[in-house]
Amino acid sequence: MQYQIHKGTKYYGAQTVFENIQFEIRNTEKIALIGRNGCGKTTLLRCIAKEEELDSGEIHKANDIRIGYLSQITFANETAAVKEELQLAFEDVHRQEALVHQLAEKMEYDHSETVLNAYAQAQQRFEEMGGYTYESEMMTVATKFGFDEGDMERSIASFSGGQKTRLAFVKLLLSKPDILLLDEPTNHLDLETIEWLEGYIKRYPKAVVLVSHDRMFLDDVVDVVYEIEYGVMRRYPGNYTAYVNAKKSDMEQQHSAYMRQQKEIERMEALIEKFRYKKNKAAFAQSKIKYLERMDRIEDPRSDEKTFRARFHTKVRGGKRVLEIHDLLIGYDRPLCKVDLEIMQSQKIAVIGPNGKGKSTLMKTLMRQIPSLGGSFLLGHQIQIGYFDQELAQFQSSNTVLEELWNDFPDLTRTEVRTALGCFLFTGEDVFKTVDHLSGGEKVRLSLAKLMLEKPNFLLMDEPTNHLDLLGKEALEQSLQDYEGTMLFVSHDRYFISKLATAILVIDEGQAMYYPLTYQEFMQKDKAPAAVKEIKEEMPSKKPRRSLNYAKEAAKLEKKIEEKEKKLEELRELRFEPEYYHDYHKMNELDEQIDTMHNEINALMKTWEEYSSYLEE
Repeated sequence: MQYQIHKGTKYYGAQTVFENIQFEIRNTEKIALIGRNGCGKTTLLRCIAKEEELDSGEIHKANDIRIGYLSQITFANETAAVKEELQLAFEDVHRQEALVHQLAEKMEYDHSETVLNAYAQAQQRFEEMGGYTYESEMMTVATKFGFDEGDMERSIASFSGGQKTRLAFVKLLLSKPDILLLDEPTNHLDLETIEWLEGYIKRYPKAVVLVSHDRMFLDDVVDVVYEIEYGVMRRYPGNYTAYVNAKKSDMEQQHSAYMRQQKEIERMEALIEKFRYKKNKAAFAQSKIKYLERMDRIEDPRSDEKTFRARFHTKVRGGKRVLEIHDLLIGYDRPLCKVDLEIMQSQKIAVIGPNGKGKSTLMKTLMRQIPSLGGSFLLGHQIQIGYFDQELAQFQSSNTVLEELWNDFPDLTRTEVRTALGCFLFTGEDVFKTVDHLSGGEKVRLSLAKLMLEKPNFLLMDEPTNHLDLLGKEALEQSLQDYEGTMLFVSHDRYFISKLATAILVIDEGQAMYYPLTYQEFMQKDKAPAAVKEIKEEMPSKKPRRSLNYAKEAAKLEKKIEEKEKKLEELRELRFEPEYYHDYHKMNELDEQIDTMHNEINALMKTWEEYSSYLEE
C-alpha cells in the first residue's frame, strides 16, 4: 500500500463533497476517478497533492513518497532554456552518474573488490534509472507534445501560456513521481498524442491516479475505478467497461434485494395489524414489531444517471448531394491544406488529424467565418446548416437561460421553450440562471438545445463533447446516432468517433485524405499507400502497377531488415562500453544512430507490408 485515505470527508461550506470515503493506491495501480462534474474528483486529487486538506479522516502513506501534480510544476527561472529546465527532472540520474564517474576515477588507483563491487552496483543502478536513455526519452516526450529540437534552446519565457502548460506536463512525466496525478490529461491533445500518452501511462512503472472523460483512454489504461456518487465512494476492479458492467449488475442485485425486503416488510406489517389487538397473539405481534425495528433496511439503489434526453431532427430532408468542395485552400496567412470532398446525404464524417493542421479552420471556412485562399465549395439543394463551435459555445450573456433560448426562437410558446430546456436538464429554477453563471458543460447543453430547435439537415460540429461529463457524452452520442441528417464533425474523443462516424477525413501535412471506413476499420486498415483514397476520387485508387516481382522484392527487404536489426543490437550493446558511457557526446551520437536505425527499419517494414499485401491480393 502506497497511499491510503481512511474515512475521508470534505466540505465546501454547508455542502458535503464526499464523506467517510475509503481510498487506496496499491503498488503500480492505474486508477481512474469517475463521477459527475462537481462530484469532488479534482478536489480529491488536490487533497492527495496536499493543495487542500481533508476536513476529517486519516491519511497513511509510505515514507519519502513523491507525488506529482501538474499544478505544482513551476519554472523557478523562466529565462532558462527548456532543455536546462527539463534536465532538472533527472537530478537523481545526474547524482547517480556523478557517483559512477567518482568510482571510475577511484578504480584507477584502488583495485580492491569493495570498490569494484561498488562501481558495478552504481553502474547497474544508473542503467535502471535510465541513465543511458534519459536524453532521448526527454526529446521523445517533448516532441510528442509539439516541441522540436530548436525549442530546447529557447527560453521558457518565450513560450505562450498554453505552451508553458504543455512544458510543465512534459516535466511532470519526465520526473516520474511515485504517484502521478493527472486531471483531464487528454484535453486539447490530438489523437496521435493521446494514443502515445496512453501507451506511456500503461508502461509507467509507478502508480497513476487520473480524472478523464475519455472512455477509450480509461478502457485502455486503468485497472481500478473509484466512483464518487452522492458523496459516497465505491471501488471497482478493472477498466471502465468492467466498471460499467459491474455497476449495472450491482444496481440490479440491490434493487432485487430491496424489492424482496419490501415484500417481507409488507407481509410482516399485515401480520402485525392482524394480530396486535388479539390477546393470545399480542406477544407474537410485538416480537414482529421489534424484528422490523432491528431490520437493516436496504435502500432502493439510486444512480446519478440523470442526463439530457435530446432528439435531433431535420425540418426538411434536402438534396442527396449535401456539399461539394473543389480545390479548397484553407488557412489564414498561408494555406494549411487543400481539400476536395463530396458529402452525400446521411453520411457522418469525422475530421481527425494533429492539432494546428486545419480541422477547425475547415469548419470556419465552410461557415464563411474566414475567407478561403482558393478553390470553391457549394451546398446542395435545400441544405440547412446547424453549426456547433467549441469556442462559441462558451459565450457570455447577461440573459437568463430562458431568455437566451426564447430570444432566438420567439415564435415558440413558453411551454415549448421550457420543454426544450428540460430535454437538456434545465428545469425548475435552473432556467432563471444567467448565462454568465453557467458552467462550461451547461453552456454546451444550452448551445445544443438551440441546435436541436433549428432542425438543420447538415450538422457541422467542432469538438461537441468538450466540457461534457461521461453521461453527457453518452447522451449526445445516442441523440446523434438517431439523427437522420448529415454530419461533418471534428473530435478527439475516439469513443465518440467510433460510435458515430461512417467515414473518416484525415487532415495532416497539407493533405486531406478520405477513408470510406468506420473508425474501427480505419484503425485496423493496412496503412500502405494503396489503401489511401484521395478525397476527390469517386472510385477506389488504382492499384500500383505489377511490373515488380513482389515476392522477390519482399524477400530482399526481409534480408535487409534482418541485417539492420543485427546492426541495431550491436549499437545497443555499445551503450555498455566505457568508451561511450563515460563520454556524454559519444553517448548522444550513439542514441542518434540507434534512433536513425529504428526509423530505417520501420520504413523498410512499411514497404515490406505493402508488398506483402499485394501478394495476398
